[in-house]
Amino acid sequence: MTVDRLTRVNELLRREIGGALHKLLGGYEIDLSAVTVTHVVTSKSLRTARVLVSIRDHAKERSHMLALIRECRPQIQALINSNMILKYTPRLTFELDTSLEKGDYILGVLMEMERQDMQATEEKGNEQDSKAQQ
Repeated sequence: MTVDRLTRVNELLRREIGGALHKLLGGYEIDLSAVTVTHVVTSKSLRTARVLVSIRDHAKERSHMLALIRECRPQIQALINSNMILKYTPRLTFELDTSLEKGDYILGVLMEMERQDMQATEEKGNEQDSKAQQ
């Protein structure tokens, strides 16, 4: 299978799985706005697919939310099978993706460094102004 086709299949699966999650888990009392399907990595044979799911915030409830998603795997696969025409419907495995949180942390550190740099620049400017006035 070509790389372009596999990329298209991965993106189509990502959208379909995201829609299926909201359809199937809508009745549960979990915050679905925190759940995002970030990537789908399908094998070349289309037999298996790793689904990377990000759950923002809700650190204490992540394992419970991921367990619910894993329990709904057969229903998600059934929905995908009915909505998509593929030779094989891949067997899905769900994994927690923490890359968004790591990115947010790095952005926070960079913003803090920029803020400190701006403060230091302002203090230098204030010192130079006070020396010039003397």
